[in-house]
Amino acid sequence: MKQADRAVRWQDDDTDTVLRKLAAADGTPGVRDRIGDEDVFLFNAKKADIATNGAAPGTILARSDSAIVRATRDGAVWIGHAKFAQPQAIKQPAAAVLARQVEALPLIDGPNDIHYEEDGDVGYLYFSFLNGAMGVDACQRLLTAFKKAAARPVRVLVLMGGPDFWSNGLDLNEIEVAASPADQSWANINAIDDLAEQIVRTTDQFIVSAMCGNAGAGGVFLARCADEVWLRRGVILNPHYKDMGNLYGSELWTYLLPKHVGQERSHRITQQRLPMGADEALRLGLADRIIEKRRGEFSATVSAWARSLTLDPALPGLLAAKKEQRAADEAAKPLAAFRSEELQRMRRNFYGFDPSYHVARYNFVHKIPKSRTPVTIAHHRNRSRATANAIQEPAQ
Repeated sequence: MKQADRAVRWQDDDTDTVLRKLAAADGTPGVRDRIGDEDVFLFNAKKADIATNGAAPGTILARSDSAIVRATRDGAVWIGHAKFAQPQAIKQPAAAVLARQVEALPLIDGPNDIHYEEDGDVGYLYFSFLNGAMGVDACQRLLTAFKKAAARPVRVLVLMGGPDFWSNGLDLNEIEVAASPADQSWANINAIDDLAEQIVRTTDQFIVSAMCGNAGAGGVFLARCADEVWLRRGVILNPHYKDMGNLYGSELWTYLLPKHVGQERSHRITQQRLPMGADEALRLGLADRIIEKRRGEFSATVSAWARSLTLDPALPGLLAAKKEQRAADEAAKPLAAFRSEELQRMRRNFYGFDPSYHVARYNFVHKIPKSRTPVTIAHHRNRSRATANAIQEPAQ
C-alpha cells in the first residue's frame, strides 16, 4: 500500500474513512499530508465530537495541549501526533510539531487517553498511549488517576491499559527531542517509578493488570506490580531492557521478579532478550491467568472475572495477607532501597562514560537497522564460534 492509496481527500472523505486511512498507516509510516506550507505525516486519529460551524473540510479548528482538530466532510477528527516530512524528523504530539500554524487557535480539552469506569465493587482504569510510550506527563497523569481510583470504595481495581498496547515504558521519542536526553531520561524513569511504587504500596484493593495489548521493557514490570496479571491469548511481552544499550531498568523489577518468578528465572527473563508469549509468561510467573478470548470479548471476560473476585469469600483474607506480606517485605528490605539501587545503575546508563544507551535510543527512534542480526537471535553464530574455539585449542 502506497501513500496515494491512503491519502486523505478532505473534501470527499467522511470521518470514518479518514480514521480508517490513518489507522492503516499508524505507527509507521503515517499518512502524508500538507498543512499550510508544510509536508507532514499524520498519526493517531480519533473522532472529535465538536461543532465545525460549517468549516471547510481539512480546516484546523482548534488545539489541545497535545493534539489538533481538523474538520472532515461530516464532522471532525483529532490528530494526536505528527512529524515533518523531512529526514531525521521525529514523531511528536501534533500541537507541538505544528505549533506555529496553530498557536492562534482556541485551546480546548483534548481526547481522553486516561479514563476511569466503575461497576459495583470493581474499578477499571484505562490508559491508551500511542505505541504504549509513557512520557513524564503521561506517567504523572496516570499516577494522579490511579490515586483517585484507589481512593474509591472498590474492592478490586483493574488496570486495563489500551487495546493495542498495555505499556512499553519510557517515551523514547520524547527523550530524543529533549534539550538534554539524559535529563529527560532521568525524569521519565523517576515518573514511572513513582507510579510503580504507588501500585505496590496500595494494599486496600486487590489490583489486577488486564493486558489486552502487548507490553515491553518497563511496561511488563509495571504490570507485574499488580497482585495478578491476566493476559489475553496472543499478547506478546518483551520483558527486557538490554537491547536498549544495556539499559539496566527499574520499575522495581529487582523486587518484583524474584518475588513472583524466583531468582533463577529472573536472570533468564532479563537476559535472554527474546519476545515471550502468554504460555511462557504463565509458566514463568510473569502472568497468573490467560484469557482465551478475542479482543472484542476481552473486556467482558475481565469484567466477569473481576465481579466474581469481589464475591469470593476468600477476598478479605487475600487483602489481609497482602497487607501482612507488604509489611514483612518492607521490614526485610524497603522498596526505597530497591528503587535507589536500580536508579544508581540507570544513572550510569544516562550520564556515564558509556554512550550505548544513547546510541541505541537514537537508532531505535530513527529506525536505523542493526548492522547484523543480534546473537540472541542468530544462535548459529554462537555455535560456530564455539566450534572454532574448540578447533583452535591445543590437544591436552
